[in-house]
Amino acid sequence: MNNQSKDPGQSLGIFITGGSRGLGYALAREFLLHGDRVIISGRNQQQLDRSVGSLKTEIYGCEIYGLCRDVSSRDDLDLFKSLIITRLGQVDRWINNAGTAGMRKASLWELDVQDIMETCTTNLSGSLLMSKIAVEIMSRQPSEDMPLYHIFNMGFSSTGAKLSRSNIPHKASKLGVAAVSSFLERELREQGFTGIGIHELSPGLVKTDLLFRDTSSETKEFLDLIAESPEKVAEKLVPKIRDAHGTGGTIRYRSLFTMGLHVLIRFGMKKAMSPLREKFPE
Repeated sequence: MNNQSKDPGQSLGIFITGGSRGLGYALAREFLLHGDRVIISGRNQQQLDRSVGSLKTEIYGCEIYGLCRDVSSRDDLDLFKSLIITRLGQVDRWINNAGTAGMRKASLWELDVQDIMETCTTNLSGSLLMSKIAVEIMSRQPSEDMPLYHIFNMGFSSTGAKLSRSNIPHKASKLGVAAVSSFLERELREQGFTGIGIHELSPGLVKTDLLFRDTSSETKEFLDLIAESPEKVAEKLVPKIRDAHGTGGTIRYRSLFTMGLHVLIRFGMKKAMSPLREKFPE
């Protein structure tokens, strides 16, 4: 059990969608270790309860709450906002982490219609709706002429979409999420909302079920080699998110150059070790 906060500074109010597992859970854990107040949301009440309970057990005295919510749902939005405000007091960082790549990696015409719709509504409609709510909450909080409160989305750049192995609905909706960040940042500036910053969050390749779904054994082995654990990614990202300033930027786990170098080094090490493994099998 850990009862020590890594950061004795100001406690921030954090909201994370899709926070009951994977990277969202790891981010929540890291924020709690910094002494922040955290709400995580998820669609599965049982999983959400387990995650909240696990964090409370590991981090003594932490302030963690769970809200069962489908990010694309229009139901009870006023109650949803009220619960967030009541439990956090003030929302300083809002992370739209919830997303899906669909049930299958397949060509568009081979996908089930429901699968297509769920992917697009969760990723794009969910990010739009949650960003709307975040702005409504943050715009009513004490403000200055610089961003004090920050919203983070997880979209794809055009390069990222081209390199992705996911299906078309996932790539298209994630490109749309990046567009949401760009347009919302500009709209806030034009409307004089200087206290809110909008950013893209780029965690890189993270070892989650989503990454390894429908992959061959060879691809899975390669991804396992170059991807990082959610805990390691969260440990690097959380201080950057807490220290966010300005607006319109991208916060990355690694720079694009470092990411490319990391892949080359890991892949080179794998190739170098292959002859030794063949000569000295376990």
